[in-house]
This record gives sequence, C-alpha cells and structure tokens, in this order.
Amino acid sequence: MRTMAMLIAVVTLGSAAIAMDNASNSNAATTAVADPSRPDSDTSRDADRKPVQTLEFAGVKSGDTVADYVADTGYFTRLFASVVGSKGHVYAVQPTGFFKYPNFVKAVGDLQSYPVTHPNVTVTIAAAFSGLKFPEKLDLFWISQNYHDLHDEFMGPVDIAAFNKAVYNALKPGGFYVILDHSAAQGAPANVTETLHRIEASTVRREVEAAGFKFDSDSSILANPADPRTAKVFDPSIRGHTDQFLLKFRKPN
Repeated sequence: MRTMAMLIAVVTLGSAAIAMDNASNSNAATTAVADPSRPDSDTSRDADRKPVQTLEFAGVKSGDTVADYVADTGYFTRLFASVVGSKGHVYAVQPTGFFKYPNFVKAVGDLQSYPVTHPNVTVTIAAAFSGLKFPEKLDLFWISQNYHDLHDEFMGPVDIAAFNKAVYNALKPGGFYVILDHSAAQGAPANVTETLHRIEASTVRREVEAAGFKFDSDSSILANPADPRTAKVFDPSIRGHTDQFLLKFRKPN
C-alpha cells in the first residue's frame, strides 16, 4: 500500500510539474507578444499568425537554443528572443537563395542590427546547408512558411533528405523540429511548391520522418477550411488567410 501511495504521489507531482511548465511557457509567450517594443510591422500580423498559440505549440521556453530558419523580417526571431531570455540563444538564418527577392534583402538588412541590442540573437547569412551549422546543439529548429521553398528551383532545389538529416544532427536528443506551411490540396502535383507556394502536410511528414524524426503532434490553429487551396498564397483573395498546418517532430532521446 505504501509503495502504491508513493507511486501515486510521484505521478501527481509529475503532472503538477508539467502543468506548471505549461503555464510558465504560456505566460512567456503572452509576455513576448505583448512587448511594446515590437514593431508595427510585426503586431499588424498578429491576428493572422496567432503568435501566442503558435509559440505554445512550439514549446519554446526560457534558456532554449533555437534556430529560426529563413528568419526573413525576424517576426519569430524577436518573439523567440524574448521567450528564451538571456540564458538562451536564437540563430536567425537567412539563406542566400532568397536574396533574389529585393524585399528579402531589405528584411535581412533591417534584422542585422537587432543583435546590437539583443545579444542573445545571431543573424547568419549562408547558403542552404551552411546555414545548418551551429556552434551548439539546438532545442528547437523552426521553419515558417518556407519548407516548401526547399523543393524549388531557386533554392537548388535542396536535397530534402540531406537537409532533414542535417536538422536532425543539429538538434539535441529530445529536441524539436517544427514546420509551419501553406497547405496544398490533397493529391496536388509536386510542382505545387513552385506554382502555388504550397505543400501537403503528408509530404512534409513523410520526408521528415525518413530522417529519423518521430512525429509528436500537429495543430489546426492556423487552418482555414474556406481556403480552396487552389490559389497562389500571394493572391489578394487569400493572402494572409491561407489554410496552414503546424507539424512538430521530435528527435528521439
């Protein structure tokens, strides 16, 4: 009886600890999003991007080491930096393949000054694979709305199997790989990544799991059933309101 009571107590304490961690992560996400220093260009996108729920799903926490791959304007870089705090670090990776787009060049230029006042951020400009080399193991590798681009001509295209394996190697055991992207229609042709800038969640899952990752969870917080998934994501009729998926994978311990 005493052994059973002790077991119940351990389980109860463990559940309480998890609940406290979840609450702490939620508070950190809320605080990061409410930061008055965030630029208007970020806050104006919050209604569509649901950053509090997205950060909670990613599970990022104080002290974490995070890679924000294709950081672009730094929308998530700034949020991650706030959550991980001074004991964590964020590597904002800007792949050179995107420099063909003038707006991306400007975004990178603007973000490069951010580490001056936020030493827990490093901005790296590198080719697709060079950008996967970090001075320390990661707790989280994040890529938002750009995984599909890895398949496209302007990026090489990238060897997807090698890319995902490099992400796997960059993470700590138990680390997470989180992908947010625009949903393609079921059965869409492979070149939908080029034509509509979309990809099927099932394709992403198959590719990532092939690298050794274990599927952890998904989220429908950014889903939009009204999106027919037949228009380019930049089309004014759907831009900012596309049907999007969130997938979370874990590197086994």
